[in-house]
Amino acid sequence: MPFMFFNIQYMIFMLPAIALALFAQWKVRSTYQKFSQVRNVQGMTGADVARVLMRNEGLDYVQVEMIPGDLTDHYDPRGKVMRLSAGSAQTPSVAAMAVVAHELGHALQDKQGYFWLQLRSGIVGIANIGSSFGTILIFVGLMLGAAARNSGSIGFTIAVAGLVLMSAAVFFSLITLPVELNASSRAREMLMRNGLVTTQEAQGVNSMLNAAALTYVAGAAQAVLQLLYFATLIFGGRRRS
Repeated sequence: MPFMFFNIQYMIFMLPAIALALFAQWKVRSTYQKFSQVRNVQGMTGADVARVLMRNEGLDYVQVEMIPGDLTDHYDPRGKVMRLSAGSAQTPSVAAMAVVAHELGHALQDKQGYFWLQLRSGIVGIANIGSSFGTILIFVGLMLGAAARNSGSIGFTIAVAGLVLMSAAVFFSLITLPVELNASSRAREMLMRNGLVTTQEAQGVNSMLNAAALTYVAGAAQAVLQLLYFATLIFGGRRRS
């Protein structure tokens, strides 16, 4: 049945993105585990790195909060808060330096009004709605006969509405790429500019940031392919009618 989500056609269609996502998750975990065991030369914890960079980069207004988990670190542009996991804040590792610098890269984007970050922050609400309800509406629409001959069928209308909502979530995933890549670039520059890493440590930082970037590429690929799959079901089925 064409409206089933997890049939063999769906799995084949999504297989490249799923494989990339699994590889990206393995890559970021293995890279983090490796460099979380490598002590940085200066013996600075992530919290120490944060204090130095915030002071020297004019970001001392940013609040720092501790949160549980590993790799749960993030910057909240609304509250001007950087939230760090214990592993990042309390460990004097190369991995901790990379994670903290990356999040402060977002803070620097926020301070300087980086366009893509502002755009992403502006559509986060509609993207969340699209992520939560887009697939549901598509499923309901297809169940009601979105592929029927009648172009005005309620099922088709509902399915297209779901597709539009899902598109917002996909767009959010796509614009996340320049935001994250730019934050990583800023992280590298800040660490070097402030003399916090050696040449060898910079290579470890690059490995960490590149592995993290791969997860966003995989996420965007999954989102785009899923959107194309459902678009094919909705519009392709109508052409066969």
